[in-house]
Amino acid sequence: MSAVTPITIGEACGVFGVFAPGKEAARLAYFGLFALQHRGQESAGIAASDGNAITVYKDLGLVAQVFDEGKLASLTGDIAIGHTRYSTTGSSNWANSQPTYRDLGDSSIALSHNGNLTNTGALAEHLGDQGATTDSELMTELIANEVASCGSLPKAIAAAAPEFEGAFTLTVMDRNTLVGIRDPRGFRPLCLGRLENEGWVLASESAALDIIGANFVREIAPGEMVVINDDGVASLFPFEAADPRMCVFEFVYFARPDSRLYGEEIHSARLRMGELLADQAHVAADIVVPVPESGIPGAQGYAARSGVPYVDGLVKNRYVGRTFIDPSQSMRDRGVRMKLNAMPGILGGKRIVLVDDSIVRGSTTKQLVQMIRDAGATEIHLRILSPPYRWPCYYGMDTGDRSTLLAAGMEVHEIAEFLGVDSLAYLELDALLEATGAPADGFCTACLSGDYPTGVPTTGDKYLLERS
Repeated sequence: MSAVTPITIGEACGVFGVFAPGKEAARLAYFGLFALQHRGQESAGIAASDGNAITVYKDLGLVAQVFDEGKLASLTGDIAIGHTRYSTTGSSNWANSQPTYRDLGDSSIALSHNGNLTNTGALAEHLGDQGATTDSELMTELIANEVASCGSLPKAIAAAAPEFEGAFTLTVMDRNTLVGIRDPRGFRPLCLGRLENEGWVLASESAALDIIGANFVREIAPGEMVVINDDGVASLFPFEAADPRMCVFEFVYFARPDSRLYGEEIHSARLRMGELLADQAHVAADIVVPVPESGIPGAQGYAARSGVPYVDGLVKNRYVGRTFIDPSQSMRDRGVRMKLNAMPGILGGKRIVLVDDSIVRGSTTKQLVQMIRDAGATEIHLRILSPPYRWPCYYGMDTGDRSTLLAAGMEVHEIAEFLGVDSLAYLELDALLEATGAPADGFCTACLSGDYPTGVPTTGDKYLLERS
């Protein structure tokens, strides 16, 4: 059996935008970012406009660590965008936090990005690589150049965006306008909300609308650009049409269970994943135990379908973030014990079905299995709500080459041996797609199938901007 090298993997952020005449837009953005904190824990930032100037504040840390009353009070105005970040291109430092900003003299712009471009090398060469350290900086630079030429933010984005390749969901603002845009494949989500007939909101997930009392209007379509200003909301399509390919991991892991994507509730989809997994891989057991949080609905579905009782046998420290997207392997390893604790009184002497959403590296899962063994479990049957993760992602999850992925170099029985479980089963891809309730041909499954919907870098362009 080959050795497994731990890797860094993360989802590429949450974006938020608000156009709210007469309201404190930065404060609304602050609460919206709270609802998107799960999408990135490395840094947070808000840009706000009072009509005369854009003010930006951003820093490393969680939303609650970055902002306080004084900082929010300095972000005046009724237009704002916000961002929570986990780096997928660009190194982890303050300079790479977002929103990005450009002062153009007579105007200025700020940008927040969720996703990952696949043509950073070509863009950097086109722009003369003017000191950019992330793909988001390159996009900001290109849009700023177009603004300088045409004087209109919507026209500038419509001209620049077709030059971007890969995954990009953006919220962009100047002093008077808010723009949201999704790439033609719609790899990463974006939705539109209404603030009590007094404003508009853009957010990566619908749960971020709920927290500020906004009503969900609709999802922004793949390839759509929405322009929000004093005239209302306008919709444009600056790209050639392409088949939609939302990342299927939004349903498996990234999105909150109370969010909706493709018109489907995430919680319900995860319940169905568990039900289908029970049909596919039933095993004699005493209890079904979830790995909190994203494994909970699936475990509930598995238990209901199999008739094996559902039990919460792992206690989560809710003040510790998601170890899946912590910035370093050492932090993830320490985070497993900080985040979860097993209860011997529940797990001791039991045959357990342990339900989790996915296995990528396997390092944290291995530690968790040992923790449950130490609590006295007699058998551990691991059930995973997605297929084996075998291929690197170029659209917003930061993975290395295939040699760094656990399932890429091992068969299922070898993975079970490595993790120390009595049996292991993954949900089949067709069943996963069925569970979403959405059209199966509307998803990107590249990390599970190796079927990439666009061209991807083969010479290291993905890491071109990895600078300290």
